[in-house]
Amino acid sequence: MITAFSTSVRAVLGRIPPALLLLAGMFVLHTGSALAVRAFSEAGPLGVTWLRLLWAALILAALGGRPLWRALRAATPRELGAAVILGTASAGMMVLYSAATARIDLGTATALEFLGPLAVAVLALRRRREAVWIAAAAGGVLLLTRPWSSGADLAGVALGASGAVCVALYIVLTQRVGSSFRAVHGLAVAMAVGAVLTAPFGLPPVLAAPETGRVLLVTLVIAVLFPLVPFLLEMVVLQRMGRAAFSTFASLEPAVSLVMGLAVIGQRPAWIQVAGMAVVVAAGVGAARGDRGTPRRPVQRRERTPGEGATAAVPTAPPPAADTRPQARTPQHAG
Repeated sequence: MITAFSTSVRAVLGRIPPALLLLAGMFVLHTGSALAVRAFSEAGPLGVTWLRLLWAALILAALGGRPLWRALRAATPRELGAAVILGTASAGMMVLYSAATARIDLGTATALEFLGPLAVAVLALRRRREAVWIAAAAGGVLLLTRPWSSGADLAGVALGASGAVCVALYIVLTQRVGSSFRAVHGLAVAMAVGAVLTAPFGLPPVLAAPETGRVLLVTLVIAVLFPLVPFLLEMVVLQRMGRAAFSTFASLEPAVSLVMGLAVIGQRPAWIQVAGMAVVVAAGVGAARGDRGTPRRPVQRRERTPGEGATAAVPTAPPPAADTRPQARTPQHAG
């Protein structure tokens, strides 16, 4: 069912420039992230995060249909265990990102998490001179977080940095463990695992919410905004755009997050924070351009949970046992 649906969508979107589709996916994604921040006042970060995971798992399971269940029955215990491990890392990324965005601006939280995939991508190049991009991004994050100011929320910064570590670990685990699941099926399994693991923490605030029905509806909308719409758009883009171009455009994601934080929830950055964001984006673009000299491999984006923050600025090599065709980012961030 997913294959037929995505094929029809590709036919409609095939005439639109891939760069425009990728940017549209980013704006949709971070619209969902901003709406999630607004919903925190009703069910808290943990409650909203759990519902987003739950809705995404249910929607993907319904769309997956019989092929998904056949894939699960055919999987070995080791493959299922790997899916559980990756789903756990996914849940950690999403919870930490949501907790960070409850305390600091959306753009700042996204830039902090962006450090994880950027570090993995730069280190994978194995050229010492490329480390300058990690240093530049770290400098940009300092301007964004302004730890020297009295209003700095160091707990929020720590949560965002912890999310970056989870993202890096998730990417490394994906490369080392590999998976026999197709991208969409793997996403469905990861969302289900994340929903189960976060239920003990997310269910109580949802039950205590004054308007549970409203919270359910809002989180359903957010789950559609991510991962479904951005995932389908990226499936189309990855068939038509080279890896270096894709990575360069993906580096704009922290800036898109800052813009949507301003437009949707009124988070107005200071000029020094705008400068810091520009440095972070420039670091991502620089790392992407540095990757042009490496052997060409299919794009492999990390799985990112609905509404998470930034994804890898530079695609990494596919896992040994994974499908080597280009794949879209399946959750695990965006917050």
